[in-house]
Amino acid sequence: MAVTDEAIEKIKAMIVSGELAPGDRLPPEKELSERLGLSRNSMREAVKALEVIRVLDVRRGDGTYVTSLEPHLLLEAISFVVDMHDDDSMLEIFAVRRMLESQATGLAATLGSDEAITALQDEVEALDAAVSIDDLVEHDIRFHREIVQMTGNAYLASLIESLSSQTVRARVWRGLTEQNAVERTLSEHRAIADAIAQHDPNLATSLATAHIAGVERWLRQAAAAGATPPEDASA
Repeated sequence: MAVTDEAIEKIKAMIVSGELAPGDRLPPEKELSERLGLSRNSMREAVKALEVIRVLDVRRGDGTYVTSLEPHLLLEAISFVVDMHDDDSMLEIFAVRRMLESQATGLAATLGSDEAITALQDEVEALDAAVSIDDLVEHDIRFHREIVQMTGNAYLASLIESLSSQTVRARVWRGLTEQNAVERTLSEHRAIADAIAQHDPNLATSLATAHIAGVERWLRQAAAAGATPPEDASA
């Protein structure tokens, strides 16, 4: 194991064991390197690496602190990777989103509170076929976010949010070009909301899978035809 990797593992062990808790300040570099039996240079490199992935927060002139370690911080690295996607990998992102979000929808049907389900149904009923594409996409984002939040799993919610945010452009593109896309989206959303309200996880999972797969299928066909998104289909 490289010396820097060893330093990273030792700092991580301190956090996992509870010796360092979220918000705690790390001991001074010299003290920490001596305690862990590592060079100050390796400690410095380890701290830089852990700062990049938002485990540590280096405050110039103040010290180095453990971050809140909240899921949205720790998963920012995934957001960065997803941001670097090209058109070919978009289909892979949709596939991952389909697998995760369909299961999350099933969980929502099991775990969703009456209040959360009512809010979801209100979100769906607030729109009709005359909605603009921009408003439809905003609704789509809220709709799927509310479903995932019903699972009560912050890591799952943050991961799906990272993936979903990068599919907005494709969703706008579909709304602008595919016939009856608005009506189909709203109809599928109503069906999913109803399945969740009926506390039917199997139906909710199946409907969510078909819903996301529909956009996936359309995107695959558009790519095969050599189509490119218009300038106003940007996220």
